[in-house]
Amino acid sequence: MSGWVPVADCDVTCVRAELAGRRVWVTARTLLRATAAGLLLAVAPALMLPGPGRARLARGYCRLMLRCLGVRITLSGGPIRNLSGVLVVSGHVSWVDVFVIGAVLPGRFVAKSEVVSWPGLGLLARLMRVIPIERANLRRLPDVVAAVAQALRAGQTVVAFPEGTTYCGVAYGRFRPALFQAAVDAERPVQPLRLSYHDRDGAPSTVAAYVGDDTLPASLRRLLAARRTLVRVDVGPLQLPRGDRRDLAGRCERAVRGAGRAGHALVA
Repeated sequence: MSGWVPVADCDVTCVRAELAGRRVWVTARTLLRATAAGLLLAVAPALMLPGPGRARLARGYCRLMLRCLGVRITLSGGPIRNLSGVLVVSGHVSWVDVFVIGAVLPGRFVAKSEVVSWPGLGLLARLMRVIPIERANLRRLPDVVAAVAQALRAGQTVVAFPEGTTYCGVAYGRFRPALFQAAVDAERPVQPLRLSYHDRDGAPSTVAAYVGDDTLPASLRRLLAARRTLVRVDVGPLQLPRGDRRDLAGRCERAVRGAGRAGHALVA
């Protein structure tokens, strides 16, 4: 394990699909949601339309996609400030995180380079101008940091997942400091977000987790079959780029984790 290629303790055994009801209803729900999501994906190129309303369009698109997938979001915590050039950071649970954050603070995402080749989501990644990162090639990391800093200086919102990999949402990883250097170099603030996934009754859920050897089709089927998935987005206090990148990463991690959180010991 290197400083940027962490290995999560989570694997597919962390994922617990909920009891989704009678098979006929599960099948109908899955097909209906898959059809709606597919139709919405077909109009994704509209996100490239220029104009001042592009961010609003992206936010609405992500919210609609979440509804198609059976996901609802709630927002709490501090206000969403209308600032330009903000680095948004969050823990990483799933590919669903992209739509969740896009529904709140749309921007460019730092994502592993393989994402652009994924079916369906790869198109969205290209349209959203993902900043690709080769996690196994540390020599390219300074180029990624420079690209993020350049985007921040240009007033763009950039979203990154500093854990460097996905966790099940009950366990989590440390925030790696590398990408925080971009905020320090660009002298731009960082907005921490805490995402937590729950079932329709409000209990913690790992149904959306995309971890270990899980596959995208299996993850998608699991999410589509669930009765409903709730995502709580807690907006943490804005962090100014004081100190070095390690100090900034530590402050953002504490803002995201809160007090008294633990790892797999919390699994019921």
